[in-house]
Amino acid sequence: MIQLTKLNGTEFTLNSDLIETIYENPDTTIRLTNGPIYIVKETRDEITQKTIKYHQEIFKNLITTGMRNPNNEENNILE
Repeated sequence: MIQLTKLNGTEFTLNSDLIETIYENPDTTIRLTNGPIYIVKETRDEITQKTIKYHQEIFKNLITTGMRNPNNEENNILE
């Protein structure tokens, strides 16, 4: 999830996994896979960086928790 700002200044959180396309014409327009379109203040590059950072945090947390199963045994997914 990433924080973005609509042109009217309203901040909102967007599920970046649903982004299909981002255009700059000149306003940044985001089209989601499920249909909605958002026009935001952030640039395409800023949105891309926010999305990358979000995914890095997810994977960092996944790795630092050790990917253990409920029985606290090692999970061999990363091996």
